[in-house]
Amino acid sequence: MAGLLGARPAVPRRGGCSWATFLLLLLPVQAAQKVDLSGEAAGATINHSLALIHRLQELLQNGNASDTTLRVRTAGSDEVKVFHTHQLLLVLQSEAFESLLHNQTVVTLHEPADNAALFEKFIRYLYCGEISILLHQAIPLHRLASKYRVSTLQRGVAEYMKSHLASESSQGHVVGWYHYAVKIGDAGLQESCLQFLAWNLSAVMGGAEWATVSAELLALLLERSDLVLQSELELYTAVEEWVGRKQPEAPMVVKVLRSIRYAMIPPSQLFHLQKQSVVMVRHYGAIQDLLFQAFQFHSASPIHFAKYFDVNCSMFVPRNYLSGSWGSPWVINNPARDDRSTSFQTQLGPSNHDASKRVTWNVLFSPRWLPVSLRPVYSDSVSGAIQSIRIEDGRPRLVITPAMTSSDFAGVSFQKTILVGVRQQGRIFVKHAYSFHQSTDELADFLAHADLQKRTSEYLIDNSLHLHLIVKPVYHSLIKVRK
Repeated sequence: MAGLLGARPAVPRRGGCSWATFLLLLLPVQAAQKVDLSGEAAGATINHSLALIHRLQELLQNGNASDTTLRVRTAGSDEVKVFHTHQLLLVLQSEAFESLLHNQTVVTLHEPADNAALFEKFIRYLYCGEISILLHQAIPLHRLASKYRVSTLQRGVAEYMKSHLASESSQGHVVGWYHYAVKIGDAGLQESCLQFLAWNLSAVMGGAEWATVSAELLALLLERSDLVLQSELELYTAVEEWVGRKQPEAPMVVKVLRSIRYAMIPPSQLFHLQKQSVVMVRHYGAIQDLLFQAFQFHSASPIHFAKYFDVNCSMFVPRNYLSGSWGSPWVINNPARDDRSTSFQTQLGPSNHDASKRVTWNVLFSPRWLPVSLRPVYSDSVSGAIQSIRIEDGRPRLVITPAMTSSDFAGVSFQKTILVGVRQQGRIFVKHAYSFHQSTDELADFLAHADLQKRTSEYLIDNSLHLHLIVKPVYHSLIKVRK
């Protein structure tokens, strides 16, 4: 606040009250003083900043020493809100107000209803630098901050949105925030929303905001292999529901239907869809080739199939399926205590030919593993035979290894994915996902920044670490595809 009192040149007298008078109103609560007596160690800070902020709020509320009037008209309404303000405080925060108020004491502003409803909150931020915000207020507040070029509020609201993606709302808000981020060109917010939707797609598809997903957003989601959902059939069912509600043009329907990975759906379920799915029956000709290839995939061994078809395309790459065939949940109670281990089984591959084949995986979790560089080093010297090692020097470690030999996996490699769940407002969401390949048994940066020693850690739910282990089989061509 000290900068507020002296950073800008004097402003001419307006409205019958000089800025000298205005500043005198603030002098009784000067923000801070520093005392240093002749270099002695008697320095002190007297902080009255809270009182100053309170005084500034009173200025706005009572209109004392006001020299500028803002008239805010609500679009589509006769409502007009009047604010008696102080030019100095407005232009200190907003470049837009600096030009709007040039040689003017009364300015009329036109705002949509949701912006106008929050304009007083917005102006109050310009006076005291603090604002409270709710989920449904984020977009209109960000619009106001952008329109009037208040960069600090812009950044603050954007960070609020990124950190509240998992917050509970009755109608959902992440899809709306994504569409807004696209509109304003905020790539960081856009990617944060897209990542959250991908990792929590099952919850989104079962909620009210699924109907608000745009065709462009749906197409982007369907391209991804990191979608977290129960099965590909669940995704198809949700897409069919979306098509029924949105009634898009035929080319868009064909585009989203051709993005479904039919090879990841068991043949029995594909037969059922061919007869029972209204959308599939209506557009069968546009996806017939994909269905035929999926049935071929399920009828032959992966090695034989890879001789004739390119299996390196997305159609044959599983997403992050939560069903028991592809992984297992693992809840580690009091994870900071000691090492833990578990084992689980997955299907060898999504092909129906491999439906009866299982792979057993052994998992080791260590909360305080030490890299080689930090392990104890013995010395011949008498002064110190061992380095001082603290528990905090260790980091969490997760190792996943197959209990079978690699010769059992001809034609198949594996991608291992660990989902970390967090709880916000009583709901569990996927907030972190780590992936590594079969050739690596250990995840290098697993929970590298997590403090599992603290019971309040965001990674813990009731002092437990909630993981979901997924092993995705990925086929690869053994022989070059015939042209």
